[in-house]
Amino acid sequence: MSKFYKNLFYKSNKIIRSLLPKFIKQKLQSPPIGQIDFGDLRRLKPIDPHFGFSRGQVIDRYYIEIFLNKHASDIKGRVLEIGDNKYTKLFGGNRVVCSDVLNYTSGNPISTIVGDLTKADHIESNIFDCIILTQTLQMIYDYRLALKHLYRILKPGGILLSTSHGTSKLDRILGVDAWGEYWRFTGQSSKLLFEEFFKPGNVQTTSYGNVLSAISYLHGLASQDLTHDELDFNDPKFEVLVGVRAIK
Repeated sequence: MSKFYKNLFYKSNKIIRSLLPKFIKQKLQSPPIGQIDFGDLRRLKPIDPHFGFSRGQVIDRYYIEIFLNKHASDIKGRVLEIGDNKYTKLFGGNRVVCSDVLNYTSGNPISTIVGDLTKADHIESNIFDCIILTQTLQMIYDYRLALKHLYRILKPGGILLSTSHGTSKLDRILGVDAWGEYWRFTGQSSKLLFEEFFKPGNVQTTSYGNVLSAISYLHGLASQDLTHDELDFNDPKFEVLVGVRAIK
């Protein structure tokens, strides 16, 4: 069917439905209004308030690992990861020559660098082959300044692998938590943002999720609560996770 006839059918159908009595409109809903079975989801508090950690693998971690596995060959040479080096070891293997870990505060024994990514002048320029930045950018108020430093400390040809929440509950609240959480990025905004620093042809964005995985993630269900088919179905209108691969 051509686009013209599709639009004609849609408009005609819309007009016909608008003329129908209300009780008929309700019967045409699928499922009927007021008869949806919410089951365990009909509640005002999430099933697991801690993202599903107590149930198994957190759903955003499922998508993070798919993203990093897809780009595992980029994780090599001298690699910087934020918080710990779990993913560096998991996906970099023996391709990694040197593993660095950056933390905002001191006291973490595995940290090799302590500092604020928005005030990272103490980190030498052009030294990292790869930077893994998972679920971090939304915690940084001045994210553009952080990206400026991340770009600077990458070697020419180096790769930044970044992930951030699309759909998620707010985890860190100033006054309750020391960090704060400020932003949600879409695939569209991520591409435009990263292209402010990296060449447009060097930025690739990927989104993961669908309405079911988004609802499940908000309720703190684990990846084990869904099937792989349910998790892997991608609907770009429901971004649970946004991944960015950017080359300097």
